[in-house]
Amino acid sequence: MGSNLRLGVLAAAAIVAVLVVLGSWYTIDQGERGVILRYGAIAGTAEPGLGFKLPMIDAVVRVSVQSKAVVYDKMEAYSRDQQPADIKLSVNYRIPVDQVDTVYEKYGSEEGLLSRLVERKVFEETKTVFGRFNAVTAIQERGRLNQEIAEAIQRSVAGPVVIDSVQIENIDFSDAYEQSIEQRMLAEVEVQRLRQNAEREKVQAEITVTQANAQADAQRAQAQAQADSVRLQAQAEAEAIQLRGDAEALAIKARGDALRDNPGLVALTQAERWNGQLPQTMLPNGSIPMLNLDTRAVAQD
Repeated sequence: MGSNLRLGVLAAAAIVAVLVVLGSWYTIDQGERGVILRYGAIAGTAEPGLGFKLPMIDAVVRVSVQSKAVVYDKMEAYSRDQQPADIKLSVNYRIPVDQVDTVYEKYGSEEGLLSRLVERKVFEETKTVFGRFNAVTAIQERGRLNQEIAEAIQRSVAGPVVIDSVQIENIDFSDAYEQSIEQRMLAEVEVQRLRQNAEREKVQAEITVTQANAQADAQRAQAQAQADSVRLQAQAEAEAIQLRGDAEALAIKARGDALRDNPGLVALTQAERWNGQLPQTMLPNGSIPMLNLDTRAVAQD
């Protein structure tokens, strides 16, 4: 009995020793930080790697500092025109490495931080911002809606957490309202198409008018050019006729002046052109041309 008791005591001591040895060290991953608790009170934080603690006195709580995403599905909200919608929203967040002890102290864990701080602000700010948009505007300007929701959440979440980004995954309105929106958008597309057709016809009409005006201007210019050509030709012919008339008048005047200044010029000209033959038929008592002879005198001779 005594030897068995000693063996049991030794075995128990060995087990305790193993537990003490195993419980005196810990490891922290790179994406985590540790909160060291001593008798339940925060005694410090632990960096990534191998660490040692007092067995059965110290405890280590691991807190992730990696960027994570949490998705909030089917958040009910109303638009400014009282249209109900289910919003699916994803929030990317992370816990700063120097705030892990604050997270444990105030919220107990990462899950407590999300449920008591982040989730409440996400719901509240999303509903508030969405309520400033009409249903149609929320769809057409989804980028602006997303930005305003993200900014509102980032401003309101004040605590040991950083909101990196917020993304609207989906906005689900009622089937009836979505059908009405689709019909309205189709109507707007049709109106836009008709406007484009009208604008195209207007432009085509303007092009036709411009072409007609250009053609008319060209015809007027051609007619004017022809008229100017005819006018210039008539003017040239008139000037030519006038010049010929002036030349003939000058010639006649010159001949008259010559006859006046030279009375015998006519007789001389006749004599130069006479072929020497007397006229075969002469009037009684007439004179012989160019000789100024009276036929009676010739007869007496």
